[in-house]
Amino acid sequence: MPRGVRKTPLEKLQQELESTREAIAQYKSAIKTQEEKLKQLQEKLQMEELKEVSSILEEKNMTVAELKEFLNATSVSPKDE
Repeated sequence: MPRGVRKTPLEKLQQELESTREAIAQYKSAIKTQEEKLKQLQEKLQMEELKEVSSILEEKNMTVAELKEFLNATSVSPKDE
């Protein structure tokens, strides 16, 4: 049974080029989606950390101003660690 007309090497290359472009577009879309997810997760993590700090402040009956004063008095910085 005849299978149809054979594609020329030029047609094969053009088809492969197009499929490669489509694959690249899909990967770029996936990367963009993952970057958005990363940003959301970082924001959620930051919010959880702030909740933790707020909880500790409540436990110690401290205000944010008192915490600032305490941190400035102790002169602790991440670079010193």
